[in-house]
Amino acid sequence: MSASPVGSDRPPVDDAIPTDPSLPPVAVPADELRTRWTWPKIALWVAIGLLGGVAWTMLALVRGETVNAIWFVFAAVCTYLIGYRFYSKVIERYIVRPDDRRATPAERKQDGKDYVPTDRRVLYGHHFAAIAGAGPLVGPVLAAQMGYLPGTIWIIVGVVLAGAVQDYLVLFFSMRRGGRTIGQMARQELGRIGGTAAIIASLLIMLIIVAILALVVVNALGESPWGVFSVSMTIPIALFMGCYLRWIRPGRITEISLIGFVLLIGAIIAGGWVASTEWGAAIFTLDRTTIAWGIIIYGFVAAVLPVWLLLAPRDYLSTFMKIGVIVMLAGAIILVRPEIEVPAFSEFAGGELGPVFTGPIFPFLFVTIACGALSGFHALIASGTTPKLLEKERQSRFIGYGGMLMESFVAIMALVAALSIDRGIYFAMNSSAAATLGTVEGAVAFVNGLGLAGVNLTPDMLTSAAAAVGEETIVSRTGGAPTLALGLANIMQAALGGPALAAFWYHFAIMFEALFILTAVDAGTRVARFMLQDSLGTFLPRFRDVSWRPGVWICTAIMVAGWGSILILGVTDPLGGINTFFPLFGIANQLLAAIALAVVMAIVAKRGRSYAKWLWIVAVPLAFASVVTITASMYKIFSPVPAVGYWANNAAFRAALDDGLTEFGTATSREAMEAVVRNTAVQGTLSIIFVTLAILVIAIAVGVTIVAVRRGGGENTEDPPVPSRRFAPAGFLATKAEREIEKEWEALPGRDRADRTSPAHS
Repeated sequence: MSASPVGSDRPPVDDAIPTDPSLPPVAVPADELRTRWTWPKIALWVAIGLLGGVAWTMLALVRGETVNAIWFVFAAVCTYLIGYRFYSKVIERYIVRPDDRRATPAERKQDGKDYVPTDRRVLYGHHFAAIAGAGPLVGPVLAAQMGYLPGTIWIIVGVVLAGAVQDYLVLFFSMRRGGRTIGQMARQELGRIGGTAAIIASLLIMLIIVAILALVVVNALGESPWGVFSVSMTIPIALFMGCYLRWIRPGRITEISLIGFVLLIGAIIAGGWVASTEWGAAIFTLDRTTIAWGIIIYGFVAAVLPVWLLLAPRDYLSTFMKIGVIVMLAGAIILVRPEIEVPAFSEFAGGELGPVFTGPIFPFLFVTIACGALSGFHALIASGTTPKLLEKERQSRFIGYGGMLMESFVAIMALVAALSIDRGIYFAMNSSAAATLGTVEGAVAFVNGLGLAGVNLTPDMLTSAAAAVGEETIVSRTGGAPTLALGLANIMQAALGGPALAAFWYHFAIMFEALFILTAVDAGTRVARFMLQDSLGTFLPRFRDVSWRPGVWICTAIMVAGWGSILILGVTDPLGGINTFFPLFGIANQLLAAIALAVVMAIVAKRGRSYAKWLWIVAVPLAFASVVTITASMYKIFSPVPAVGYWANNAAFRAALDDGLTEFGTATSREAMEAVVRNTAVQGTLSIIFVTLAILVIAIAVGVTIVAVRRGGGENTEDPPVPSRRFAPAGFLATKAEREIEKEWEALPGRDRADRTSPAHS
């Protein structure tokens, strides 16, 4: 490949790739990809830049007693637009260099199960739904403890320079390698030691991540017949959508989108009615253990069924709700214009013993927010299901970079919802039951004792807030989800319906969050299966064949049993089980991101000298993620403060047991104290394992990168190019040039046209 001229929007292509002269073009001609700047376009982007600049000025510099929430929306949207239009274009032009004349794995390996050329809009929905789990909803809510500015900067700036870069590059490089997982790519690029370390870390971290995501769903749906009914109905709706696109009306994306949207809204409305009936409450009021087993069974089924039948349409369907709710919330914020009374930097920003989460602002703010700005879990999805469904190479920018920007917007909206709540109520909801005693009186005493400026919490404030949303209590409703629901309900009822609809919006948000997170569980399970198949395939090559059904069933069963057992432990024994791993979620997730960026950096360096000068685009976020996560791991391993360090906490509880105490800290019995000793030992041990594996992978990747830069390149591990025989636009909306080519394809005789619009196309 040759480099493009500086200043050109024309991505370099391999002129050696032949095309079938009997078919219309499979790619937009290079000349048509050049941006033609006009004065209206220039004026538009100048206006976007100015609006974004004003918004950031209001947030970062003009600090009065309050700040209007609309500036968060404007700062985020303007930054995303500029980042997508310009920064991602630089990445596409100088690092990715896609060529739509090459067939993607979905086209050349098409099997109707895992490799399926999928319409870009459906795939965007699937990818976004899969990556957007608990992180963008929960992390920003917890990070509000530190004030509004640190979290806002990391979520918005971090995603443009780090999170979206990782997702885009991992997706593209995996697609160029047949859809291989990040662990398998690490093995190819970094050798046996680095690759093995990356694979072990990825598999262990994946089990923890999926189990935690599933637990959040269980807690959100527990004893909630409305949520259980509505979320359950999305499964048959998705099956219908998959069959509709496969056999009834292939390629009719807009048509089935409208049908699916109507059915989804119907399921939500029907859920409220069913829950209010005696029979509905009896059938759909399920305990948490039953829901957990249901999710385990669903995870197995979703991972073994053809991707077009359940996974892709269900994730696409849930995206309607996800993006719709977030856009609706943003519109309500602009309409209501709530004033944020939280300071830019809170009283806890300079310490390490906050009531919501412990640890100093650096590095713990960054690992707490996690998915909203940078997430290693995304690298598993971007090298799992999505690259096997990508129809054309140039679509990777829209899906990889653009999908991550949308998740960041979800995180910003979650942060604003949390900031809009009275500060006293926020801390009463997010402080542990050990601190508030689980009572209104205890919460009032605890929060007022924190010494927060301008906060004077009263019992009536807590009881009134709970009654307004139809809850018995909101005290110590930790985990972020209830706080987001309350904030969303407060903003939405001010915009639509008034106080009478506050309870509706609250429970709607709870169900929305459960649906949001469950989609990451099904995709995560499928990716976990791919990872294990890749790993076993090193020793037993038959397992690497994803079409070999015994291997699919065996690997799926092993991975589901892994995260399912952790989930059951968390549901049945909250003091042990999954709570052992929850504090590891953020750090492990970011360590995985550092591993993914390290692998990507090595790949870019091996591509040659013309790519190496753009290595800083990967090296900068890798350096930052490495410093943050390794520092956080050192805190958790070596901190002498029991509230921060695992081993310090372990020693404190062991000493209490040796002294014969029957209660200590949050534990109210010797059994509970012994569980804390056991749990902190597991936490500390896993922290050591994770950070050691990550440091090993990063160090090897840096060495490989240096060697490749000095040699001017390295081994090319991409699959050999195969000519494409299909066409599809690159972005959400087709350009004029793309529409013209689509017309040529539509005019083909039925036999040739079927090659492009086969059932797999859907």
